[in-house]
Amino acid sequence: MFERLFYGSLKWFWLGPLLRLVFRPEWKGLDNLPKDGPAIIALNHLSYADWLFVPLGSPRMMRFVAKAEYFTEPGVKGWFKKLFFGGTGNVPIDRAGASAAEGALLAAKKVLAEGELFGIFPEGTRSHDGKLYRGRTGVARLALETGVPVIPVGITGTNIIAPPGKAFGKVHKPVMTFGRPLDFSRYEGLENDRFILRAITDEIMYEILELTGQEYVDMYASDAKKASKGEKSAKGDKAA
Repeated sequence: MFERLFYGSLKWFWLGPLLRLVFRPEWKGLDNLPKDGPAIIALNHLSYADWLFVPLGSPRMMRFVAKAEYFTEPGVKGWFKKLFFGGTGNVPIDRAGASAAEGALLAAKKVLAEGELFGIFPEGTRSHDGKLYRGRTGVARLALETGVPVIPVGITGTNIIAPPGKAFGKVHKPVMTFGRPLDFSRYEGLENDRFILRAITDEIMYEILELTGQEYVDMYASDAKKASKGEKSAKGDKAA
């Protein structure tokens, strides 16, 4: 109860009004959000600011997973971290999973089982150059195992507000576009078929691409970051 009160106060009286006043964010297609019941919100990932701006326009609370350490750190500082991350809709990764990815899926299932909205970034990490990268199949597995619809969301402009590697860039208007719900019930029972999981994930990423107009790169964002760092390092060696 206290968590929801804190969430509401941040959204409507403190952080929310400030973000609206300074950045003038715009949300499109909010009528595609179900008025009740669970749904997976699949978003492209441009900036750490994404999880602040997207839920701000939603009439319903939207949850994301966060590191378990944010909720278990001792002392006064730990208490404030737990209050802030819990109060902004985050839930800790379930450590009952054998890996962080499995733990995130377990935490997501609990949120969806409670009839809430769960936000997930299929790219797995932020795009370092503003392009849209290949999605990881966890979002497809989650959709099939829970049977809930997927709402694709395209985000633009948050990477200008908070570029990769920087706390702040410049004031800019972000736009969040909510697409039509995607139903994958036709694949029920095929959550262990890797070809089906890839097909579903690619369909979700295509819908996000249509909403953002980004350039698409058929490789994982994490691999692209490593390749980019390697190129920069090679150029530095040549210059030396």
